[in-house]
Amino acid sequence: MRIYGALLHFYPVSFRAEYGEEMRAIFARRRRDATGPAAVAALWAATFFEVLLNAAAVHRDILGQDLRYTARSLRRTPGFALTVILVTALGVGANTAAFSVTDFVLIRPLPFAEPDRLVKLFERLPGYPQMEPSPANYRDWKRMSTAFEAMGAFYGLPVNLVGQGDPERLERTAVTADLFPMLGVHPLLGRLFTAADDRAGADGTLLLSYRLWQAVFGGDASVLGRRVTLDNQPYVVIGVMPPDFHFPSREAEIWTAARFQEQDFQDRDNDYLEVVAKLRRGVSLEQAKAQMGVVAAQLERQYPKENRRTGAGAIGLRDEVSEQARLLLVALSGAALCVLLIACANLANLLLARALGRQKELAVRAAMGAGRERLVRQLVTESLVLAVLGGLLGVLAAMWAVPLLARLVPSSLPIAQTPSVDFRVLIFAALLTGLTGIGFGVVPALRASGSADLCGLREGARAGGGRKERLRSALAIAEVMASVVLLVSTGLLVRALWRIEATDPGFRSDGVLTLRTALPMPKYEATARRAEFYARVLSDIRALPGVSAAAYISFLPMVMHGGIWPVSIDGQPQDLTRGGDSHTASMRFVTPGFFAALGIPLLRGRDVGESDTIDRPYAAVVSESFVRRYWPDQEPLGRHFLFAFHDRMVVGVVGDIRVRGLERNSEPQVYLPYKQVQDGDFSFYGPQDLVVRSSASTGTLLPAIRRIIRAADPQQPVSDERTMAQIVEEETASRSAQVRVLGVFAAIAFLLAGVGVHGLLSFTVSRRAQEIGVRIALGAQSSAIVKMILRQGLVLAAAGVLPGVGLAYAAGRAMQALLAGVEPGDAPTFAAAVGLCLSMTISGCLWPALRAVRVDPITAIRAE
Repeated sequence: MRIYGALLHFYPVSFRAEYGEEMRAIFARRRRDATGPAAVAALWAATFFEVLLNAAAVHRDILGQDLRYTARSLRRTPGFALTVILVTALGVGANTAAFSVTDFVLIRPLPFAEPDRLVKLFERLPGYPQMEPSPANYRDWKRMSTAFEAMGAFYGLPVNLVGQGDPERLERTAVTADLFPMLGVHPLLGRLFTAADDRAGADGTLLLSYRLWQAVFGGDASVLGRRVTLDNQPYVVIGVMPPDFHFPSREAEIWTAARFQEQDFQDRDNDYLEVVAKLRRGVSLEQAKAQMGVVAAQLERQYPKENRRTGAGAIGLRDEVSEQARLLLVALSGAALCVLLIACANLANLLLARALGRQKELAVRAAMGAGRERLVRQLVTESLVLAVLGGLLGVLAAMWAVPLLARLVPSSLPIAQTPSVDFRVLIFAALLTGLTGIGFGVVPALRASGSADLCGLREGARAGGGRKERLRSALAIAEVMASVVLLVSTGLLVRALWRIEATDPGFRSDGVLTLRTALPMPKYEATARRAEFYARVLSDIRALPGVSAAAYISFLPMVMHGGIWPVSIDGQPQDLTRGGDSHTASMRFVTPGFFAALGIPLLRGRDVGESDTIDRPYAAVVSESFVRRYWPDQEPLGRHFLFAFHDRMVVGVVGDIRVRGLERNSEPQVYLPYKQVQDGDFSFYGPQDLVVRSSASTGTLLPAIRRIIRAADPQQPVSDERTMAQIVEEETASRSAQVRVLGVFAAIAFLLAGVGVHGLLSFTVSRRAQEIGVRIALGAQSSAIVKMILRQGLVLAAAGVLPGVGLAYAAGRAMQALLAGVEPGDAPTFAAAVGLCLSMTISGCLWPALRAVRVDPITAIRAE
């Protein structure tokens, strides 16, 4: 019978109390009548299924009753229902949106086979903790390491596509043949690269991205075998990749085989590869790192000059997210949790107030025989219904908000740009909704049902006092505390954003249009032919109305961060062996007039000129920081230094620019004349970015420039059209998106906290109406009543603000890497946040205080 008694616990308590003894007696009689092991086993099996089915039916019937009662109850109080639904929607929606992005970037496995075994390998150099290796070092890594099951490499090299409509500039990724099989990806059409495709001298083959296949080739399945021209070289289409394949980033549009030549392995300083490897089963990442350290040490001993001070490291492929991007998402998730905390505190206060207001109703039901379990069940059902409705509304809000957070998705990961509200996110939202409804519905239900007896029928003006009042006050304090944390965190990030936006990039971005005309090789391998193209295009552009300056540069600042070369001074041998970490500079080739076009001040000397040709002494214009580093307090003009394989003479000094962006320190800059290049040398550095300063609108200027370029070379594509102001704005785009989202969260938190304090004080006034009436009848002044209510509100504010300030400071310390020099304890930010919270509290006190002084003593005393 003990087992049968345990089975009865599947039924509700009220059902067991009414029918339990009778059911035990019936089962006992049936047990006595069962003879033999088979009959007993059959009885237990039948009883088990009977109890489960009947218990489910009873629960379903009670649930139906509770839902009908809930519907009637909420129809009588639509304002309460709507408030709870909206508050729940805010909490669930904010956290669902934040979880969607955080899960998409930091948690969800990459869309490859066994992604937890995929790692990224890199070199470590003094001053450059994560550097691309050369083909020679990559080949030796692959040969010497045993920790990896497979290893592949790739590099990006954009190309021009011609012959398929208008010329296009495409993001091409060259990959080794073993890379895609290691990732476990399969083409939508055709095949992947083979070892035959990847050998030196093999015919060119390529894979198309799904987007390019649709946009350029119209989704034609017969595209396989079609010949296309990339940078004047023939290629054959062998496959189309799936629509969800984004490697190494979402910008990739075509893939070709790497086809390393023997000369690619001659220079170990030619660092441009990115290497991905797959760990052997049973090998940890730490073991792989240790082995790569040993391999790097062996290569340094074998090649002491080329590999001096060169180490090697590894990280998980999923972990290739910058600290700033990670902190942005962590801060977003923390803000969403603060909103959820405030929303839940509001829900608990609302449900507590409603439960206290229904004490008489619950007492009547208890007097008529309803047990505590039945009352709790009814109240929890009501809170769950409200939570589910709010959760559905919150998911809809999250689906709308998630695309707005796409700026927070790093472009370095092989994933799509915009996260989706998929099954994982819906499960998270469902759990969050359920926990919110149950967690913040059970306590009010237990408290309300605990006094649902005859005392509840008699309870009058003091019903809201004691422990109930303390609980509601604690919830309001928690709301104020979370609001302070959110307001301070948002204020600190806003201050950081302002400081970054106020950073001088070193150039004037207003009125500057940029675009790219990357000249293909070997068509433009000859320096003279490139010069002819530049001269024709620039002369025609400078003749356009409104154009004041135009020039070409290898790479625009902030668009391409690298181009770093070693520097040797005073005739010392050029250090190509990765020596001193501070003896480097960024290199750009420019046409005359670049500094005027971008508004970079020429401090001394002259600009590069058309007379700086290959048969003249090699000239260079250097930045102010270059002079400070190598010739402090000396005249730099006429001085020589060894750079990019040649002795260069300084002919001019210009102001520094932020090559690496507004938040990172940049190396000194060296600008070289575009004509002082041997045919075929530095083809990667050939000027390709056009800079035009003009007073004309972009809509007028861009078509005219396109016509000029088409006239100069009909097969030359134009790409990356944008203003310099847009490039600078892009530097802070993710921060701006985060600040906007946090600002919305902070505003929601501030509003909810104000509503919570107002609601608590309003409820307090209504519950203490009799006491206030007595005070007024005994001669209490209105000012004293107002002070009493205000004092209670300010005590709540102080109790929330003090710990909130401490938590806000801790939050500021945790995200200090995002603050761009703003102190975590920034006094103006804290003062503004505390002032806002105090103002919010005083505002929330005013209406309850006015209600208190308007209490009619006679009516209040007679109320009970």
